[in-house]
Amino acid sequence: MDMAEDTIFSKIVRGEIPADIVYRDDLVTAFRDINPLTPTHVLIVPNETIPTLADVSADDEAVLGRMLRVAADIAAAEGIAEDGYRVMINCRDHGGQEVYHLHLHLMGGRPLGGMVRR
Repeated sequence: MDMAEDTIFSKIVRGEIPADIVYRDDLVTAFRDINPLTPTHVLIVPNETIPTLADVSADDEAVLGRMLRVAADIAAAEGIAEDGYRVMINCRDHGGQEVYHLHLHLMGGRPLGGMVRR
């Protein structure tokens, strides 16, 4: 296996590391963040490693669409859809990305305020 694919998230997808899995299908896996910043904080990852949003190709459009669809479905299931929630993708160092396996943060359950402080 290529080391670029050997991230903590790829290990969760493969079942090598336990996680609180919320959703899984052939394209994506969603699990609760182990250090949640909000009452609902779920990470949604492609099952195949894509390091960053900048590495996405046209071939990845289906998985990106699935990630967003799953986020909306989980928000409804978690009871945060009506009041609202945030979906966020960090990209590289300046964007705050910590794990180089593309992932979407679904956060909600309380007011989240502004996006970036001045």
